[in-house]
Order: sequence, then C-alpha cells, then structure tokens
Amino acid sequence: MNFIDIFAGCGGLSEGFEQNPNYNMLAGVEWERPQVINLRNHLRNNYGMEDAEERVIRFDVQRTEDLINGWQNDPDYDSHQGLNSLINGQTVDLIIGGPPCQAYSIAGRIRDGNGMRDDYRNFLFESYMRLVRYYKPRLFVFENVPGILSARPGNGALVTDLIREEIQNSGYEIIDNLRDAQFDLTQYGVPQNRKRIIIIGLRRDLYREPQELLHNFYKNIMPEYQEEVRTVRDAISDLPQFTPTGRVQRVNGRNVSHTFNFEVPNHFPRFHSERDIQIFQTLAEDIEAGRNEYTNTEALRDLYTRMTGRRSNVHKYHVLRWDEPSNTIPAHLYKDGLRHIHPDSSQGRSITVREAARLQTFPDNYEFISSPGDNYKMIGNAVPPRFSSKLANALERLL
Repeated sequence: MNFIDIFAGCGGLSEGFEQNPNYNMLAGVEWERPQVINLRNHLRNNYGMEDAEERVIRFDVQRTEDLINGWQNDPDYDSHQGLNSLINGQTVDLIIGGPPCQAYSIAGRIRDGNGMRDDYRNFLFESYMRLVRYYKPRLFVFENVPGILSARPGNGALVTDLIREEIQNSGYEIIDNLRDAQFDLTQYGVPQNRKRIIIIGLRRDLYREPQELLHNFYKNIMPEYQEEVRTVRDAISDLPQFTPTGRVQRVNGRNVSHTFNFEVPNHFPRFHSERDIQIFQTLAEDIEAGRNEYTNTEALRDLYTRMTGRRSNVHKYHVLRWDEPSNTIPAHLYKDGLRHIHPDSSQGRSITVREAARLQTFPDNYEFISSPGDNYKMIGNAVPPRFSSKLANALERLL
C-alpha cells in the first residue's frame, strides 16, 4: 500500500508505516532543511532507499501545483521533478501528515498577542486537502494537537468546522464527533504524557457505511493495540551516565560540564552552569529522599528567585520521575532543558538528544545528524513512532 507523507518532519509518523512491510513510502514532503537532511539519511541508511534525496522533497506545500508537477531553479528549493514524476502512475492508497501544530496549540495561542488568528499555519490543512483531492487516496490521516478542537482562527469559526466542511466537499468522511479521535499516547506504549488528535478520512465512494467503520476503528480496532504504561525508567535507565566534572572542558568546539563518551549516538550531555547543576541536583535529590519540598509551583518559583535573582510567573523546573511517563517532549527543548531534568541527582543535568528520542520512541538506529538544537526541535515536533506503528497496523485492516 503506497503512501505519501506531507509535513513529514524528521519522519516520526512515516516511521511507523515504514516498519510495516505492507506499506511503501512513495514520497515525503517537508520544508525545513534539517528535518529533510535527517529523514533522507535515516531512510538511506536503515531502509536502503538509495533515491532518498529525490523521494524526500524539500518544498513549500502551499505551492501545490509546483509540488505536483515539478519546478526549476528556485532560489530556495533548487529544482525537482515533482510528485507526479516520483509516483509514476502508481496508486496512492493513503496520504498521511499533520500541519505544524503551533497555531492550534493552546500554549501557542496564549503566547501570540493576536491569539494566532493571523498565523498562516492555521490554514495549511487547505494545502493538504488540495493534495488529497488530486491523488484521491482511499483514506488519509490528519494528525494534530488537542488544541485544534478549540482553535478559532480568522473569522472566529472553529477550525474543526472549517476542516470538516473542506473534507466533506472533497468527497471524504470523518467521524462525527472529533473528541472521539483523541488519543492518550501513554496507553500505546509511549513513555510520555502526550495526547494527539488523529483524524481518519475515508473516501466516501469506496466505503459503505463510513461512519460505522470509523466508529469501529476508534472504539474497537485501535484499543486492541493498547499496552501497559511504560515509564522513564523503561525508556532511558540503560543509557550511560554522565556526572558533573566541576570544570569546563572544550570538546569538538563546545563547552562541556560533565563526563561523556560516544558509545551511544546523540547521547552527549548538554553544557550546564554550576548554578544550574546545583539546582538540578537539589530538585532531583529532594524527590529521591522523599521530602518533596519542591513539588509545588510556589516552592519552585521561590527557588528560581533565590538562585537566579529573577522572578517568574511560571515555574521553570521539572524533574522526570523514574516510575512514571515523562512530561511532554516539546520542540522547546532546543532552547533549554529546565523542564526535563534527569531523575538521577548524581548526574545533575537535563536530558540528552538520545534520551528525548527514546522518550519519543525513536529507534536507536535513527541517528540525528544536525546541531543539538535542531535535533531537539525535530524530535519534539514528531509523532512517536511506537504509536504510529500501531496506527499503521490498525489502518491496514481498514484498507
């Protein structure tokens, strides 16, 4: 079954489909360069795709006609033969993807002075649906954050109403109540508190009783793939430990504050100041000793003020708990790891790129080859592959 991945990122969603031998990735589309470089490298090295340079297209999905037919000598995107040439007359069985979620997220709307009403990312689903209408797959997968259920961009209409109208006008059917399309990923083997909306669209002319099929998919088929909750300990406890050295070293052109080795790709400690190391150790040791003095917002804010001399309306710190799923792994990790502190107090650090990838369930053979900041960002924006593999297996039964 052939698929195209739109808004592919570094390939978290497509990874689950690639792991199933009954799916074949015809093409992926992504506009951010680091994500494209990493996805190409992974597909080439681990799936033997010698044509990954062509198959993963770096382009702006809003330029749909050029994306389909190809373009020449673009100052930003060079040249490419286009999707039609890649597909070469093969049937497109499904299209998968999710537009950037920041414009739909509640946190994003709070941070934006205009509530993100003017953010172009609110309407990228229109470009996605143009490709759906053109290729007419048997079904499509539209992934996003739960905040999409309450987002009201543009003229104030619920974005889900706009999406539903666009989908119905395109000849597809989605479940009547989108709240039934919300998944708690901790129930699917992801050791992280993460919820996502997965909208499945069925081509109306191919399926009898599409609503009945959709209800069965969400209520019966997907729950069959649930498993026991996995924890931070399950995900990262076997990785090499790093401890503070008490001095600053230079390694490969960057400052290093901890011991290190290169046994595991992408498992390299971030540089932390002595002050931050002390804060991390204090917070983790507080939990290890069972005192729990710093497990409420007010105490964490007071600690931040005492240690930095600054004030904050929100608490800056969070220590992962060994025997629970982690908090959500966000793109914000590229800025700092203050809310993802390692639970071992002796290490006094935030999580590494590999630990973030493990908590997102990327396989260890996925080596991230960009800067640490870019790596954290693309991992945080990805769909956890362990969940997407279950989704792919469940959708196989519909297809």
